[in-house]
Amino acid sequence: MQSHRKQSGLVDQPYTSGTSLRAWEATALFLLLLPGLAFGQARTPVMVKATKQAPAKASEVHTPDSHTADLSTAQAMASVNAESTKKAVVAERVVDARILPLFGERSKSPGQIEDEIHFLNDCDQNFTSREEASQFFASRGWEYIAEAQLDTAAYRFNLAYILNDKNPDVYWGLGVVSYQRNQLTDAVRMLKRGVALSDTNAIMMTDLATVELEQYQAKSDTASLEDAREHLQKALFLRPDHATAYSKLSIASYLQADYRSAWMYLHKAYKIEISSLDLTYLQELIAKQPDPLGIFK
Repeated sequence: MQSHRKQSGLVDQPYTSGTSLRAWEATALFLLLLPGLAFGQARTPVMVKATKQAPAKASEVHTPDSHTADLSTAQAMASVNAESTKKAVVAERVVDARILPLFGERSKSPGQIEDEIHFLNDCDQNFTSREEASQFFASRGWEYIAEAQLDTAAYRFNLAYILNDKNPDVYWGLGVVSYQRNQLTDAVRMLKRGVALSDTNAIMMTDLATVELEQYQAKSDTASLEDAREHLQKALFLRPDHATAYSKLSIASYLQADYRSAWMYLHKAYKIEISSLDLTYLQELIAKQPDPLGIFK
């Protein structure tokens, strides 16, 4: 099943496929022994920290009447306080791995491995292939991104990953989720893995370059700017009519104070698709150097 997407996962949101597929998805997850996120996750994020347990007060612990302190009481108090402290520390670390890219890439417990085996077996019975099942859950992920339900989207892409770790949409989708969470490092890492699997996808390359440009602006990382330019040039080689790639190249040139090139790329984008222009950026470029063609003032 193919996902229906506009020009970019970062800029334009994917189209939704209607309610029939959403109903099938909920049914499928219910049948696949994963009801926890089949219904509830669509409404409430999974990542919720556990409530801290306050240490027990001394008055709540029994004290002997004897003037001689009972060693067992002291030990009990120490044990209660130690256990409470342990629970508080663990509570701070509670993050549901289902909403992290690729389940946080952590080692799996025997229980998690068993759950995945059940999931795969049930998918084998409900889909003609694991590749089809992977694309099904990835498509649902794009829909949840469109609805700004990022935790649910991440979980759907993770399920797609279990089914087929060679599915480029898995990494593309998780890259977009990370980007929208403002986790730029994770976004770049996921999108690079997606591009490695689909090295002719000009749109995904442009998304990767978009994140790299933001990473450069956030960290003044020269390597990110160079990588962005390289990915945009390759995207345009693959798709010469890609207006968004020209717009991003204009921004890359602007960041390097090459305003002449910035205007050249902006005009190319404008000729291909007017809507690709960022009016805020356009005003910033005009402030640095007037349009040499006199089109924008």
